Amino acid sequence: MRNLRILGFVCAVVFLIADFVSKYAVLSWFDQGGEAITVTPFFNIILAFNRGVSFGMFHADSPYGVYTLLGVAVILSALVGTWLWQAENKCQSICFGMILGGALGNIYDRVTYGAVVDFLDFHAFGYHWYTFNIADCGIVIGAILLLIDLVFLTKKEDFN
Repeated sequence: MRNLRILGFVCAVVFLIADFVSKYAVLSWFDQGGEAITVTPFFNIILAFNRGVSFGMFHADSPYGVYTLLGVAVILSALVGTWLWQAENKCQSICFGMILGGALGNIYDRVTYGAVVDFLDFHAFGYHWYTFNIADCGIVIGAILLLIDLVFLTKKEDFN
């Protein structure tokens, strides 16, 4: 059990550091007058500040909105940390770690910038997906893998 907790928290720290370093690099590039970077015909690196939650929903224009979103994020992070502490297998531990690391990365942004720094911009045929970051990747990938684990991999007791 102790090893699962360590694994999960190490995963959280790895995602937190990767998110921090990537955002630092992007902010440095754009602070020095850098322009959007075209990586492929369908992927750019841009700079965007998301004052809402996922996909810009519940955009928080007032300071109270920022504090409300920050409070909700802190509460959810504590909940995820509790679930990580109670993880039953490696997959769950890693998934909760990814989610926790991503959540903490976005909390850091809200405290530091009043918004989440996003920079990954995928597009095709004139349509752009929502701009996101490494923290968001950790949250989404962790949640999807956790769902797969819970639905397909975790042994279920018979209900007979």
